[in-house]
Amino acid sequence: MTMLVMTGTGTGVGKTITTAAIAALAVAGGQRVAVLKPAQTGVRPDEPGDLQDVVRLAGGDVTTRELRRYPDPLSPEAAARRSGLPALDPGEIAQAASDLDTAHDLTLIEGAGGLLVRFDRAGASLADVAWSLGSLVIIVAEAGLGTLNATALTAEVAGRRGLTVAGVIIGAWPAEPDLAALSNLEDLPVAAGAPLLGVLPAGIGQASREEFLAAARTGLSPWFGGEFDPELFAGCASAGK
Repeated sequence: MTMLVMTGTGTGVGKTITTAAIAALAVAGGQRVAVLKPAQTGVRPDEPGDLQDVVRLAGGDVTTRELRRYPDPLSPEAAARRSGLPALDPGEIAQAASDLDTAHDLTLIEGAGGLLVRFDRAGASLADVAWSLGSLVIIVAEAGLGTLNATALTAEVAGRRGLTVAGVIIGAWPAEPDLAALSNLEDLPVAAGAPLLGVLPAGIGQASREEFLAAARTGLSPWFGGEFDPELFAGCASAGK
């Protein structure tokens, strides 16, 4: 059984789409897949959240579980405090992940925002969950200017917490990449201290399930069952520019 903790360098970097892409490839490869979203914020009880997007894109064979939902678009700790709803304990998250792991080949744990976003007043975070599970960490990063610092900070925190970063994935590659994005194809693995395991095109969250699977296969490393070659991609991207 395999567990991967999915964290971002911030919000809006394509973490849910990346999670769905990894799940889609695993399902296509015959694996039993679960996605755990410990805390969904900024979504009301009657509204679709990130897990609905995962199922829409990766298919109904994916098992999903959400532990808390808070209406305010804040960190889980702040949203819990404002709403008066119970905060999340990292032990509860780890137990839920372990339970899913026993019945699945791959369990993806998708955080809210970055690695140190707080779940409770004591400062528990996704980093604590990853450590307790002994899980590898996947960093989802932006493509352009400013991403190197955020990625390096995330990787450094992971290392200081005794975590292993398996790789970095660009969650939304622009149709017209600028010089910074092109340069970052080489520099992001250095910042992360881990390989570039994929580049997913911006906007694929609106694709059909078949188109999404094709994009996931092209955009993700063979480590996930895809065909992505970072050197080939960088060459093609530079030539296109």
